[in-house]
This record gives sequence, C-alpha cells and structure tokens, in this order.
Amino acid sequence: MFSAITRPKVKEFMGEYQFDLLIIGGGITGAGIALDAVTRGLSVALVEMQDFAEGTSSRSTKLVHGGLRYLKQLEVKIVAETGKERDIVYHNALHVTEPERMLLPFHKGGTFGKFTTSVGLFTYDKLAGVKKEERREMLTAEETLAMEPLLKRKGLRGGGHYVEYRTDDARLTIETMKKAVQKGALCLNYMKAESFIYDDGKVVGATVNDQLNDESLRITASTIVNAAGPWVDDVRKKDELSNDKRLRLTKGVHIVIDQKVFPLRQAVYFDAPDKRMIFAIPRGQKAYIGTTDTIYDKDTMNPLATKEDVAYLLDTVHHMFPDVAVTREDVESTWAGVRPLIYEDGKDPSEISRKDEMWEAGSGLITIAGGKLTGYRKMAETVVDRVVKRLRPDEFGPCVTEHLPLSGGDFGSIEKFEAYITSKANEAELFGLTKKEGEQLASFYGTNVDTVFTYAHTLKTDTTDLPRILKAEILYAIHHEMTLSPSDFFIRRRGDLYFNISLVKKYKEAVTDYMAVLLSYSDESKKHYLRELENHIAEAEVKGRTGI
Repeated sequence: MFSAITRPKVKEFMGEYQFDLLIIGGGITGAGIALDAVTRGLSVALVEMQDFAEGTSSRSTKLVHGGLRYLKQLEVKIVAETGKERDIVYHNALHVTEPERMLLPFHKGGTFGKFTTSVGLFTYDKLAGVKKEERREMLTAEETLAMEPLLKRKGLRGGGHYVEYRTDDARLTIETMKKAVQKGALCLNYMKAESFIYDDGKVVGATVNDQLNDESLRITASTIVNAAGPWVDDVRKKDELSNDKRLRLTKGVHIVIDQKVFPLRQAVYFDAPDKRMIFAIPRGQKAYIGTTDTIYDKDTMNPLATKEDVAYLLDTVHHMFPDVAVTREDVESTWAGVRPLIYEDGKDPSEISRKDEMWEAGSGLITIAGGKLTGYRKMAETVVDRVVKRLRPDEFGPCVTEHLPLSGGDFGSIEKFEAYITSKANEAELFGLTKKEGEQLASFYGTNVDTVFTYAHTLKTDTTDLPRILKAEILYAIHHEMTLSPSDFFIRRRGDLYFNISLVKKYKEAVTDYMAVLLSYSDESKKHYLRELENHIAEAEVKGRTGI
C-alpha cells in the first residue's frame, strides 16, 4: 500500500473510512506521529501536499545530534532529551544512521576555550547519557592537527573529540513512513489539505486536493494533527488562530565540494568569523559545509542558496581551513531549508529556541511545531499521548517506538548489521551483481535489499539505456516508496542531487524515459517532470543559476 501504482486505491480507501487520526504533513514529524499512533492501535491517515520529506526534512544538516551549541543558551532540556534520542534513532535505523566522530577545535579568542570545551562536552555526555566508549576526549594542538591537518594552525590551542550521528534525513523520513504503512497507516503524497470539515464547531475532517489530477477528496477523522512544518500557520489559518503562537521561519544553506578540492579527513564543528558555529562534514567523495541561519520570509516551497549565502560559507572555509583554496566554481551543489521555529520577539535567528511546542485550537485541531530532527520520535510520542487521552485512553496501548526498528532496520544489533552487510555483499553475486554493488545496496536499503536484488536479477535481459542497479532502484522506489517523479527519485529517495549531481545530469533523460513507461506519463507530464528535474539541477548548481 506504499506503491505509486496502488496510490489511487489508497486514495479511494481514505475517502471511505472514518479514521481515529488524520495527520497533515509528511515530513519526519508527521511520519513519526503516524508510526507511533498506528502501533498503538489507532487508525491513521496522512496527507502531504508535496513529496514526502520535500520540505525541511530533506534539507537539514543531515545530523542526528543533541545540539551542543544549545548549552550556551542554557537549553539544557533540549540537549538532554535529544542527546538521548540520538542513540534510539541510531539503533532503530542502523542502515540510515551512523556514528560520526566530531572535532571541535579551539583557538585563541574563539567561542570555546580549553576549559569551556572540556566542561561543555563533559556536560553534553552526561546529559545525553553517552556510552563510555563514545565519551569526549580532549586533545592537544598537535593531536588536533593530526586528526585534521587542514585546520588553521595560528592560535590553535587544542580540540575536543566527541560523537554525533550522521544520517540521510529524507531516507530516515521515508523509512519511518514505510514502517507506519507496514503497520497499517494510509499515507499519500501530493495531497493538499484545502479546508476543514466541521461538526458542531469541532473539526472532524478535511477536504484535500490531489495535486496530480486536481481531484478533491473528503477525509474524516476523530482527531486532526497539523504537522505541516513551515506551513503550520497556513494550515491553522484554514481553521482559526486561537492563540498568539506563530512561526518564525529561518533559512539554512549548505554547500557541497568535492574531496579533490577540499580533502576533509574529519568532521569539524568550528567557529565562523562572526562566531556562529559551522559544520564541515566528509561524506563519501564529497564534503559539505553549513549552515547559515537567516530570517526567511520568501517562497517557503522553494528556498534557494543566494550569492551571499554561498560567499558566507566559503568565507568560513577560508577562515578555518586557510590552505584550502575553494572558490564559487568549486561548489558542486547547494541546498537550502526552512526551519519552522516558534517566534520569540527580539531574538536573532541563531538565538531562537529549537524546542518543540504543541497547542490546541478551540476547534480541536492539534498543532505541533518547532523541534529538531533528532527529537522527532519523542515529539510524536507527546502528540499521540494527547490524541489518545482525547479519544479512548483505555483502548489504545502505550508508545512502543523506542525499541521499534524502522523499515529496513531489523538487524537485532550493531554486530549483526555488520555481518548482514558482508553476507549480502557475497549473496549479490547470485543475482549477477558484484560484491561491491551488493555491499552498497545492502548498506543503503538494509533488510529491504532482497527486493532490490530480485528486481536487479529480473532485469538481466533488459537492454534499456540505464545501469541495471539504477533500474532496480527505480522499480523499488516506485513499488515500495510511492515515488512518482524523477525528482522524487534523485532527490528524496537517493540524495544524488546533492552528493552525486553528475549522475543526475548524466541520466536525467534516461530515468525520465524509464519512469514514463512504468508510470504511463502523458507526453505533457513527461516534459513537465524532466523540466522540473532540470530546474532542480540549475537551482542546486551555483554555476547554473543566473545571478549567483
């Protein structure tokens, strides 16, 4: 029921059934709520006006982290809660999340000194309940440079070494959504909530519009949760603004540079010239740097990196890695995301709290906003606790997501995960693939990889002008991840637009042609989807966009 092919059938079910819960928003928060609710026994429907994770949930720094910098703002609760959640997210999705040793260098006159770094990281470890082998270690200047020789040497006093977790934010969202669907939730992308349905002043449903064919559908539910991220205020305006809570949107931009130009050995969390904290993170053959933090009041659907954003991030690289001669021409791709923060009067973007808040309108509409990627599971638990309390508290079970592997993540332990990848790498040869291809696929799809292997095997005689693995992944994405367009595939399902943009440019026409046959695109739709992908390429490429 999470296939692009069966999407019309899911839509039909949504219009016929009375649900316990309707969720508006298909980012990580909405996906987490759907999974928590359905595993407690609630009947659940979820609608997303774009593709799943197309908003903030595919545009983050791609870290599951506790937010060390929030200690400076005394946001102790956020650090403690999200710090503990890091480990939960990691163990539930080993194929999507991995430990990332982070280096925090301190220089003379910088934000952090030796004492503040040591105390801060010690406090961080304690609040987050970090296991012994991953606790922080303090380094001398020489030891710090040995870990990352590119660092600025002038004024270097030492560094702190600690553990965060790197993830693929869109994959984390998709795997959470897939697990919710496996448990019985009905989830649809490209379905926009247009208006609410009322009974005696209480919201009991929504009229939604299918963005693919302009059809309208009425979905009824006992409770509705607004988890629309940057659009929560827009959804609330369709109902009522019953309190003074509202969002402050801020924009975060990242740039990607090839390791040949920026051979970053070690993830680094460092001071920018203006004292903001910036990440530089190696990922495969690339390194990415971010993020900016500026007030944003433009097109929420399509935030872009500006010339100023890119220049700012390049300046931070020149400041901390002075021997790295990167220029704007070296930036292969960019992405920009909008953070839906709770408005706080008079505060600069970086000072606004990342805490989540939930509130309820007089109509009964529940809204959740704010928060961090890392805390999505706990946010979902809080929301569903409220929903269950309102509905039939004696009928539904407790939250079970703390120890519930996501789709593709059912390995049993870290050791078994590593053994599984090795086993599947060997097994891949039975399907006509190489060990390296098998390892790559198993690491990416986890325990769902057998289905991808099967698709790859059935395609041995397919002469379509595409690599066999890519065709197998397209089939899997269409039939098991409700992928409807080449942009869905290249951006939210694989992340290639950011970290392998040359592959997207090479195969954009062939992938569009292939998907056009599988999904019966009209000639007009096929042109539209290719043009859409080409626009995304131009927007991601600094060199490809006029004015930047």
